Amino acid sequence: MPVLDQSVRKLRRQIFSNDWPLDEEIRETSAPVPSHHFLANPSGQYLYVYLTRFVKALSERHFGRPFGQLSVLDWGCGKGHVSKLIRDLAPGRLNSCDLLSERDDSTFGQEVPLIQRFGIQVKPLEHEYVLPYDSASFDILLSVGVLEHVSHERESLVEIVRVLRPRGLFFCFFLPTRLSWTQQVCRWLGDHYHDRLYTEDRVRKVVSEAGLELLDLWYRQLLPKNTPHYPKFRSFERFDQLMTENTPLRYFATNMEFVSVKP
Repeated sequence: MPVLDQSVRKLRRQIFSNDWPLDEEIRETSAPVPSHHFLANPSGQYLYVYLTRFVKALSERHFGRPFGQLSVLDWGCGKGHVSKLIRDLAPGRLNSCDLLSERDDSTFGQEVPLIQRFGIQVKPLEHEYVLPYDSASFDILLSVGVLEHVSHERESLVEIVRVLRPRGLFFCFFLPTRLSWTQQVCRWLGDHYHDRLYTEDRVRKVVSEAGLELLDLWYRQLLPKNTPHYPKFRSFERFDQLMTENTPLRYFATNMEFVSVKP
């Protein structure tokens, strides 16, 4: 797999391999709520912890400014756990939004104890892809398990580019891969939650057509994390990353992810 920016890859691997602390407030708040159990599980929460640390580290290096001075949009914030983690890393202007919908993956169609406890303000999106923000409003935009669900992929990406400032970063995490063995098992069981699966070629095509430039593209999560309780979850995560970074097994991983920049 060609790596587009070796320095981004080096930073990503460094951040992913560090031992980061879990967010105990998220664990405590999530434990009583069945739909949030994966956030109380160390293996399930840890994925979001190191991903948001990577967002902070790369953003500070890219812009040459503290993370607290950068504006961030958590697009499709859902349960609010990513917004909470990002806000604790001290962004100056965090915005969270989600589609105004009764679906159980929308902020507005599910229990949201994290959003309520931590006072996260979520702007409702009344259009399927038009964002209610001025052009060039954000330095950073996050898609954490969102892009693969939107009904208008191309139009959504065009909107993302519009609201990003020049040199703004778009982080896209949790894109389901076409050869993923976990996705195939889900489909055998009748679960078609992800109706759209991705390949490297597809990612490169949609990113290029939107006017973004890829900085890095990688695979992640060969083994399931949300349900199993691995006693040494950090060691298990490092083993999983070793497999997805250095062996052909990466093509069977659950997720493909990327970071891109607006020229």
